[in-house]
Amino acid sequence: MAQPEVVSIGALLVEIMRKEVDSPLDKPDDFVGPFPSGAPAIFADQVARLGHSVGFIGAVGADDFGKCILDRLKADGVDTSRVAEVEGIATGVAFVTYFADGSRKFIFHMGNSAAGQLPMPDAEYFAGARWLHIAGSSLAAGGRLREACYEAARLAHEAGVQVSFDPNLRPELLGGEEALRGICAPVLEVATLVLPSGEEAEILTGAQGADAACQALLAGGVRYVGLKRGAAGCTVFTAEETIPVPGFEVAAVDPTGAGDCFDAGFVVGLAEALPLYEVGRLANACGALGATKKGPMEGAALREDVESFISSSQ
Repeated sequence: MAQPEVVSIGALLVEIMRKEVDSPLDKPDDFVGPFPSGAPAIFADQVARLGHSVGFIGAVGADDFGKCILDRLKADGVDTSRVAEVEGIATGVAFVTYFADGSRKFIFHMGNSAAGQLPMPDAEYFAGARWLHIAGSSLAAGGRLREACYEAARLAHEAGVQVSFDPNLRPELLGGEEALRGICAPVLEVATLVLPSGEEAEILTGAQGADAACQALLAGGVRYVGLKRGAAGCTVFTAEETIPVPGFEVAAVDPTGAGDCFDAGFVVGLAEALPLYEVGRLANACGALGATKKGPMEGAALREDVESFISSSQ
């Protein structure tokens, strides 16, 4: 594959989940999986399924869980030439259970996994790219994974590649809001697009209220903000206009990964120079469909299915 149009970088892992709702992880019960996962990988898979060339920078163990991830990405057309297969270190794993109130609980086996052994980005890989996507969950991992994301952001910016950023960070795990802002700063400084929830936008800026926080992101140099509003859809912010875009009603089966599918739809919409309202519609549709199947990457829909879903919902 030639240098891809979109590049994603970060943690690769498999997810193993409880079969039944309200089954706590501290008791024996059945699991189902493994499912390919990792926020930046879900994003990349959805971009590929929407018909755009995309490459991934990351690492897996030289084991069956790594093969599970790579087989899925390759089957959907993601370029994995920059994914290292590391001997002697296992692929990352997340165990998850869901509760009837909509909450989730995770146990991550990531600290000593292969995810942090990814190759450092090189300028050559960005030569034909238009977008780089970074997920905050990879910044949260620290170490080489965080440094590789920072280096990718620097190289992309120098090459004129636009950077999209989904903060997706939990301040309580990273030393509070001030520490979180410091972790995000090297990416935010070069970001063209930020894709936060309202709470995340407030944390990133210190502003009160989601709309004010999104305006603060724009004032800081971001060109587009795609504010995620869950079932209500999203709002697209630019310096010139604010565009609310209604969501789609679906029966949610597994919300994990839906936000990453949303991110992919948004980036693809901008790459195709769609009107901003249509960018939001495409992102909302991808996000909604992303929640309709068990497994974080399983809801990533093909372009024709996304377009059919949008048409049938009008």
